[in-house]
Amino acid sequence: MNLKDKVDLGNLPRHIAVIMDGNGRWAKRRGGLRIFGHQNAIKAVRDTVEAAAELGVEYLTLYAFSTENWSRPAEEVSALMTLLVSTIRKETATLNKNNIRLQTIGNTASLPKACQRELMEAMELTKHNTRMTLVLALSYSGRWDITQAVQRLASEAGQGNIKADEINEASIAEYLSTTGMPDPELLIRTSGEQRISNFLLWQLAYTELYITELLWPDFRKEHLYEAILSYQSRERRFGKTSEQITK
Repeated sequence: MNLKDKVDLGNLPRHIAVIMDGNGRWAKRRGGLRIFGHQNAIKAVRDTVEAAAELGVEYLTLYAFSTENWSRPAEEVSALMTLLVSTIRKETATLNKNNIRLQTIGNTASLPKACQRELMEAMELTKHNTRMTLVLALSYSGRWDITQAVQRLASEAGQGNIKADEINEASIAEYLSTTGMPDPELLIRTSGEQRISNFLLWQLAYTELYITELLWPDFRKEHLYEAILSYQSRERRFGKTSEQITK
């Protein structure tokens, strides 16, 4: 029995988030520039998207570019943006063929205009697809997300549209960039780093973490199955006791 056949399709995480880490180290080990790692990471993205859709995962969010990544060398950022534009352009037809909708979260207004155009076009062309939603986190950070939600809520309160004592967890969630999406049940991080790097800080409150030493360009379908099988072996208690869960 292969790993895919071991996955319990009745106990899938609805939403999987991925911190795609290790591209630079992968390239360095091969004597290449960091962009070489980013280029070779596209296969990992394709495999992960395809595998998640085949299983029936509803949402897959990929941490593609953080707000902190803007501080990287200008040449790397420029090359990344060029790669992003060309990849979106090439992959849109495949997303449509596989009935996958593309969405984005983050401060996308800070992206180059060419990136914004490609994103908007791809999202428009795929907006009616229903099999799975692929979410690209671009120029994103969890603190930015919470900050913009608080700013919008403060504006609503200032206009008298909401009272301060009416603000609760549900109303805050409505103003986050992930509004309408379930919180991730599973977070996968490659490269062995044991931190969440300012990613989905609010949304990851009860998420199961799966960390692998594998560098992202080497990530393939079977590695996603391994992560899901690990998730399915765990007891999710949400603050309750095991006895309460099994009653």
